[in-house]
Amino acid sequence: MSRAAGTRTAKPPKVGLILGAGGVLGGAWLVGALHAIATESGWDPGSADYIVGTSAGSMIGALLACGTPPWFMVAHSAGEDFDGFTDDNGDSRAWEDRSAGATYRLDRGGLTLGPGSWRLAVASLARPYRYSPTAMVSGWLPRGLVSTEPLKDTVRRVSPDGVWAPHPNFWPMAVDYGTGKVVAFGREGSPPAKLPDAVAASCAIPGFYRAVEIGGRSYIDGGVHSTSNLDVLCYEPVDVVVALNPMSSLHVSSPRTVGERLAIRMRQTAGRRLGSEAKRLRAAGKDVILIQPTVHDLDVMGGNLMSRDRRHDVIETAVRTVTEHLRETPLGAQLAQLPTAPDQRLVRRPSGPPSSWPDFHEAGRARFKLQAAAA
Repeated sequence: MSRAAGTRTAKPPKVGLILGAGGVLGGAWLVGALHAIATESGWDPGSADYIVGTSAGSMIGALLACGTPPWFMVAHSAGEDFDGFTDDNGDSRAWEDRSAGATYRLDRGGLTLGPGSWRLAVASLARPYRYSPTAMVSGWLPRGLVSTEPLKDTVRRVSPDGVWAPHPNFWPMAVDYGTGKVVAFGREGSPPAKLPDAVAASCAIPGFYRAVEIGGRSYIDGGVHSTSNLDVLCYEPVDVVVALNPMSSLHVSSPRTVGERLAIRMRQTAGRRLGSEAKRLRAAGKDVILIQPTVHDLDVMGGNLMSRDRRHDVIETAVRTVTEHLRETPLGAQLAQLPTAPDQRLVRRPSGPPSSWPDFHEAGRARFKLQAAAA
């Protein structure tokens, strides 16, 4: 399946990459899946013409969009020593937090009584047909107590100016807490936002995380609208959409606890939504490649997707299961048709000590200059 670096077709397809929601462990699954895809195909996921991330997918998408390769995410999670390698702020990466922002501390705003969004709660009661069940429940949940600052700090380490990613079309998906409407930050016509705030908003699970204020409005997790949000690319100029969705699965594991039963129901709902969105994209003439967790992934992930205890186990399992899936099904051949990365350092770990590694942020910028020149 491997090809020579830099191989190009006469007209490379325009690619959209969708990274779905899934909590801490869903994000871990995304890291392992992306690493497997890059290793098997030689394609750089961060080079996709569009990267759309929802909740945990927005965090992993932000890292990709800022030039962090999947292989580095895997090594970082494993606790490898990166002495001599610094982040974009000049700080050593040897001592970085390894949890991708999954550090829980109370928000300084403290406890507030009543629904998290009176406006959404009342509006959803008056016109329930306009809102999804998740949006209706979200309005009535109390404001979350957990701070999103650790999430923002993770993004700040890869985005030195904090304004936006070098990727021209990175869209973190969030929901306006007042209206329940979905917002693709970074998209033309969307409210202006800084990258750390937009990603934190996309991850702000209602009732758990404190909503994120941007431009005088509050925003919550984009998964309230959809855990996948594939159809945001329905009218965009893409030929192929590669969708990784941790919240759905074609496999069903045997539930052992009440929490796992609830998790299975959530996955079934997410799977139906994913299928509906994929159908819309295909009707619009786009090829859709769907990759979802297997029963082996589900067994390791368990029912509590916000747990940090099994994060690296989930990554390692995803690397193995997605690699096997690509080798045993036509999906591997489909992904092998995508353009190989001119800079293989963004796909495979370079030789030499960390001090000799490239500046990934600059490499991320350079790949889009090369794409523009090729166009």
